[in-house]
Amino acid sequence: MAGQYPDKIRTLPIYDGRFDAYKLEAKEANILFASYPAGTVIPEHTHETDNHGVITRGELILTMQGEVTRFGVGDWYYVPAGKKHAAKFEQETDEIEFWFILGK
Repeated sequence: MAGQYPDKIRTLPIYDGRFDAYKLEAKEANILFASYPAGTVIPEHTHETDNHGVITRGELILTMQGEVTRFGVGDWYYVPAGKKHAAKFEQETDEIEFWFILGK
């Protein structure tokens, strides 16, 4: 799996989902160290978690409610639970995602 993560993070379990990530499980959240090859497109979807993320390499192009926003290195983004959104990565990108479980 690609990504610029330290050896310790690369020993975490692999996330079994639509993209490559190492997964750290916590009591009320999941933390994903995700990597996206250039050209990755994640179609519009929703999820049951409140998601916050920070870009550590590359750029996220996030579409939510018809609005397109670009997030670069050091930028944080937020996607509320139940909100339709899509993502695109024109360049190799790494990010740390925090998926907060609702009601916790």
